Amino acid sequence: MNNVTPLPSRQRAAIVQHDRAGFGELRAELHSRVADQDLVAVWAELPFPERRLVLKSAGLEADATQQINQLAKPERAAVRAAIHRMSNYATGLRDQLRHRTQHPSCELASHARQALAEGNTKAALHWLSLIEKGVA
Repeated sequence: MNNVTPLPSRQRAAIVQHDRAGFGELRAELHSRVADQDLVAVWAELPFPERRLVLKSAGLEADATQQINQLAKPERAAVRAAIHRMSNYATGLRDQLRHRTQHPSCELASHARQALAEGNTKAALHWLSLIEKGVA
């Protein structure tokens, strides 16, 4: 019985796992970034004055009218970094403005103005003294 050879069998196809936690999308995005497809789309939408600003920020002397794929790979990386820096800066400014609150004395000053408008000098002086003391 040593001469018996097994019959060829069909191999099952590998079980394809469904994309968990969006890693497939992330992988596709990373591949498109390697190909600079996202940079091409951003560059195409930028007006020429903004392109010049980005190129200046990247330290490049390239022509703003040329397509991004005409730049060398290190130049495209510099443009990407400049856009990223500028985007982070703009986001930081926007967040600062959103979280900026009025100084507490502004509310006291509005009470003082209202008292003056009503002709109540005693109340206006009260509110102004609170502001001067630095209560708020």
